[in-house]
Amino acid sequence: MREIRVAAVQFETRDNDKQYNLGRIEHLTKQAVERGAEIVSFHECCIPAYSWVQPLDKQQLLEISESVPDGPSVTKLCEIASRLNTHIMAGLFERDEHDNVFNSYVTVGPNGFITKFHKLHPFVNPHLTPGEGYRVIDLLGCRIGFLICYDSNLPENVRVTTMLGAEIIFMPHVTGCLPSVMPGRGSVAPELWDNRERDPARLRQEFNGPKGRGWLMRWLPTRAFENGVYAVFTNPIGRDYNTIKPGLAMILDPYGETLAESHALGDDIVIATLTPDKLENASGRRYLKARRPELYDKLVEPQESVTLPGWEMEHER
Repeated sequence: MREIRVAAVQFETRDNDKQYNLGRIEHLTKQAVERGAEIVSFHECCIPAYSWVQPLDKQQLLEISESVPDGPSVTKLCEIASRLNTHIMAGLFERDEHDNVFNSYVTVGPNGFITKFHKLHPFVNPHLTPGEGYRVIDLLGCRIGFLICYDSNLPENVRVTTMLGAEIIFMPHVTGCLPSVMPGRGSVAPELWDNRERDPARLRQEFNGPKGRGWLMRWLPTRAFENGVYAVFTNPIGRDYNTIKPGLAMILDPYGETLAESHALGDDIVIATLTPDKLENASGRRYLKARRPELYDKLVEPQESVTLPGWEMEHER
C-alpha cells in the first residue's frame, strides 16, 4: 500500500430522512476533504438510518430500499464525490431484481460508483438477506476490505478478508449502549443526551464506560492486531430510533494502537495517515504465515448459522 489519509465520520442520523442524512454526508465530506482526507467513510445504513426498520414488514422494507448503483441515493453520493473530488463510503438498504433486501455499503469516487458490499450477518429485520461473500478491492494504491458491524465480531471474517489481501478494513457500525447481560452494559438515558451541553461529564462517562468504548476496546484493537491490518470504525452519535449511540469514530493501526478517535458528543470527523511500514512490521502478519490449515477442519464443518445480537429486537417480541 501507499501512504494515505483516511477519515472516519460520525453523525446523528434522522430516521427515514434520506435528504437530511445525505445533506450531512455532503457537509461532513467537504470538511474532511478540506483536512486532506482521500477516503471519507460513514457508518452502517447512514443514508436511511438503521434501527427504526426493526418493525417493518417486507413490503415496507422494500419501499425504503433502493437499487444500487442507479438509485437516487447512490446517484447523489456520486455527485458529491465528483464535485469534491474524493471517495465516499456510506450505507443503505439495497433491493435487487428478485426483491431481496441487503444491508449494503457502497464506495463511490470522482468517476462514479466503484463497488458495494452486503452485510454477511444481518439481523435488525428478519426480511434482510445475508451477503454471500467478501469484498476486497484496489483503491488509491491500497487494498481495501469491508465488513459491516456484526461481521467484525467474528474473527473468521476479519481473518479471511485479510487473507484476501486487505490492508485496510472499513468497519461501519451501528452499535453500543444496548441491553446486554455483560457487566456494566445497558442503554443510555435519552435525557442525558438531551442535556449533553449542560452536563457533558455524565454522558461522556456513559459513552466511555462498558456501555460504549469499554466494550468496543475489548475486541476491536484485537481484530487489527491479530491480522496486522488497519481498521476504520464508524458509528452514529446520538439518537438512533429508541436508543442513544456513542459515536466513538476510530482508526486503529496494525499494532492495535489507536491513531485517531472521537470523544465529541456530536457530529465529528477523525482523520489519520496510514503508512505501509506498519503493515510490514506488524505481529499479525507473522501470525498469518504461522497458520497450520491442516489443523482447522473443525472451523469449516457445516452448521446452521444463526445471527443473534445480545439484545431483544422488536420483531422477536
